Amino acid sequence: MLTGFSITETIDKPEKDKDPLTDTLYTNKDGLGIDVIVSLTEGKNYNHPLIAVWVETLDEEYLQTLYVSNSIAKGVYEHGDASQGKWLPGEKRRPAALPYWSHQRNVKESDGLYIPTSKTPMPDAYSGATPLNDFMLITKTDKKPVGKFRLMFEINQPFDFNEFWHNTLYPDDENYKTSGQPSIIYSVTIDTEKPEKIYFLNPIGHGHFSGSTGDLFTDLSTLSTALEIVEKIQVHLK
Repeated sequence: MLTGFSITETIDKPEKDKDPLTDTLYTNKDGLGIDVIVSLTEGKNYNHPLIAVWVETLDEEYLQTLYVSNSIAKGVYEHGDASQGKWLPGEKRRPAALPYWSHQRNVKESDGLYIPTSKTPMPDAYSGATPLNDFMLITKTDKKPVGKFRLMFEINQPFDFNEFWHNTLYPDDENYKTSGQPSIIYSVTIDTEKPEKIYFLNPIGHGHFSGSTGDLFTDLSTLSTALEIVEKIQVHLK
């Protein structure tokens, strides 16, 4: 199973130098740990996805979130309420969006789901709007990690159906109906005692189709356009 890789010879110029439309996100500016820069190059199927970035131990123990899309962090979606005949911001519960991150975070809400609500939102320091194109996330860990840790990245594009994950596959599952192909999880292992100049994240599996579990499914053979949301994710430390 691939878990990302690193190189030491060169480091790509930040995408911002090459594309003036690149967004830059800043989170956890007051963190006391290490500086982490995550650069994403969008794939041809990138279109308003939902994203979470976090760190965990090599034993898959959740440490902290570095970034999560606002709609997940706050429980409010820009197109969450159609009661007046048009889309307005509104509260929604979409556990299928980022199930691996949410179950790793392991905060269970009163309705039994593991995603934040509008009454129990994630702190602003760790959330932000989802970028519309290539972006750099400039963030810090809360504490300085010791030894090796894993940087994790989960992404999901709503209503992204294909021939296998079609819209009638689970006709009675309301959570699946807004998801389609499940989330993709990317990962890389970082050794703080032997840091590399640059790391690349690789896909290691997908999340549960409706978000009912936090299992990691390593068979990606049924996924198509979901694997084209991202072209490249690279990380370097400062």
